Amino acid sequence: MLYERVQPLLFKLDAERAHEEVCGLLALLDALPGGAIALGALTGAHETGWMSGLSRELFGLRFPNPIGLAAGFDKDGRLSRVLPALGFGFIEIGSVTLEPQPGNPRPRLFRVPESEALLNRMGFNGEGARAVARRLAAREKCPVPLGVNLGLNKDAAPAQAPAAYARAMRILSAHGDYFVVNVSSPNTPGLRDLQKSRELAAILEAVGEANAARKPVLVKLSPDLSPEDFDEGVAVAERLAQGLVVSNTTISREGVDPRWASEPGGLSGAPLRERALALVRRARGRTSLPIVGCGGVAGPGDARAMLEAGADLVELYTGLVYGGPRAVREILLALSREPTLFDGRR
Repeated sequence: MLYERVQPLLFKLDAERAHEEVCGLLALLDALPGGAIALGALTGAHETGWMSGLSRELFGLRFPNPIGLAAGFDKDGRLSRVLPALGFGFIEIGSVTLEPQPGNPRPRLFRVPESEALLNRMGFNGEGARAVARRLAAREKCPVPLGVNLGLNKDAAPAQAPAAYARAMRILSAHGDYFVVNVSSPNTPGLRDLQKSRELAAILEAVGEANAARKPVLVKLSPDLSPEDFDEGVAVAERLAQGLVVSNTTISREGVDPRWASEPGGLSGAPLRERALALVRRARGRTSLPIVGCGGVAGPGDARAMLEAGADLVELYTGLVYGGPRAVREILLALSREPTLFDGRR
């Protein structure tokens, strides 16, 4: 397989530099007539287009299949037309902050290959909501549902958070099919404190007031919350949102070599798998809201486990780094052989 030959070369590069090179190639394909079609043929993802039984309808949107790309890969919405060619049934861009910011100093993205994990402390680097809105307005619409993940600038005071999220929502509301309020990143100081019920409710109320088009709004919850705080977050989402993303990167270093213990940032990938599954089960037991399961998904078995745990949709990112561009195709082929998996689901 092509990626098996290319991956060792990419892994010789700094992780963020390798990501930039891959995104540059995808941007080139995006700009070429027929580039997305060629990518789909190269990865075999075009074979999944005919599959029946995998589509889902959630919060008023039709998803051609339940496998999506998590936020973090395409922060500024540059690749929304070409990424679906990998087979994704939906794409989530961002996190997008109200104002542009550079993020944390490099190096800030690290591979942990022996654990099939990534550690990042990117810090919501991006061009800001206005630039992303201009880019999306100038492009053809994404061929699958497009989610926009909203983050908070590092210099925003907690009291300013509701207004900042609301302003970003107003700027971007015409360009996303659904939105995710991200209060769970460990790389913005104080952000996770906004998951407390009162603070989260204030943010969601402000976003709701700014959401004139009534686009679906989801809440992304951290895997590091206490059970009581997690349940409170689910309860607030039940009242004021249309869905959940469970879960995000973790500050835990369980499952990785002790040498990473003092390295700040959020851990994603295989070490998060069991924790993410447990939280999806916990959330499903407490709400009927749609749940997007995320954390440690790399192959068909992981996606199946997420769906069986109660997720309605499944996202991956780290699994794409280690599994390559054919990972989505392999998941979809496996799920298509299990039509009963979706019996009784939305």
